[in-house]
Amino acid sequence: MNYYSTNKQSPTVGLHEAVVKGLASDKGLYMLERIPVLPSSFFEEISGMDFREMSYEVASALFGDDVEPSVLKKIIYDALCFDTPLVKVRDAVYSLELFHGPTLAFKDVGARFMARLLGYFVKKEGLEQVNVLVATSGDTGSAVANGFLGVKGIHVYVLYPKGKVSAIQECQFTTLGRNITALEIDGTFDDCQRMVKAAFMDGELNEKMRLTSANSINVARFLPQAFYYFNAYAQLRRLGIRENIVVCVPSGNFGNLTAGLIAREMGLPVKRFIAANNRNDVFFHYLSTGVYSPKPSVQTLANAMDVGDPSNFARILDLYGHSHRTVTEIISGFACLDEMIRDTVASCYRETGYLLDPHGACGYRALKELMHADETGVFLETAHPAKFKDTIESIIGQTVEIPPKLQEFTKGKKQTVALGKNLKQWLMVNGVIS
Repeated sequence: MNYYSTNKQSPTVGLHEAVVKGLASDKGLYMLERIPVLPSSFFEEISGMDFREMSYEVASALFGDDVEPSVLKKIIYDALCFDTPLVKVRDAVYSLELFHGPTLAFKDVGARFMARLLGYFVKKEGLEQVNVLVATSGDTGSAVANGFLGVKGIHVYVLYPKGKVSAIQECQFTTLGRNITALEIDGTFDDCQRMVKAAFMDGELNEKMRLTSANSINVARFLPQAFYYFNAYAQLRRLGIRENIVVCVPSGNFGNLTAGLIAREMGLPVKRFIAANNRNDVFFHYLSTGVYSPKPSVQTLANAMDVGDPSNFARILDLYGHSHRTVTEIISGFACLDEMIRDTVASCYRETGYLLDPHGACGYRALKELMHADETGVFLETAHPAKFKDTIESIIGQTVEIPPKLQEFTKGKKQTVALGKNLKQWLMVNGVIS
């Protein structure tokens, strides 16, 4: 399988180069040259498969030309060491819980898959070291840091906005040490993302360091998230539901939604998607007007969605030939403000007993507002509510128990480097490169 740049100004590359480089030389994002369509027999048999079995079949279609079957199977079975259960919240509305991995967030699958795939390429090609730069607004940093922890030949630098991630999220990537360095940026997530992209485009940096990204910029990070959607469908089929399925995705940088759209192009029978934004609603504005107007992000209760210029918007446009009409036929939009998030968490818990996190609340609220009577809705619950303990407790007036997995992270010592907005200068001064 070859990958091309969304900017169409650089050569196509194979999977190895797309993963190791992360970003194309023309600043575009890599996209599959062709999207494989799975046979109808796969969907007929999917309800009898477990999460890892079906994910291996999907991964074989996506990556099988470039990775030996035995290696790919090991990567899948190591990365997917947990399930994503479908939970009924109310009539015709289900939560797909994606927070049962090591860091209790949906990005664990993509991060763990990429860590193992990149580690495989590093070893196979005899590379001395690959340096991973990742910007995070919350859960990406923790998932990537823990996914790559201890992987030989790879060092990870996590850039995060000071004071704009939850305390538990911060603990998950600042207490690890070893091959993980946390860089605290005096700015927003968008500043962190710009710094990462600028580093990729810096010839001197790339001459001295082999850089790649573990954000959803990287094909090895975002594509494995397609597995979630197949698992949701398999569980719906077991309940006798096969048609009129609408999936609502809380959306920040839009990697997860893009993976869902790829799954749909592979044949997954999802009728349509809803992209749930928070106050950072540039995509909702695009759907409404046809005009894409990036703007500085603002801080909200759903911090992992605080993105003012989502990278994967370029992939969505590319996927549908830059046709606003086609995009709006497949994707609806919704913007959920903080007061709506609070109201939704409280009312859902009061009426159903189901506890949402702020991001899942955006998804659940969007479904309530936009779902049609003949549809079955699935919203992605992307992180455990305990990761936002103070916020959730202030809403429901009850204590939220912290799972043992999260408690372990709070015991470590914070190790961070405070940084302005000049990543290259820091690397030079601190001897990472000379």
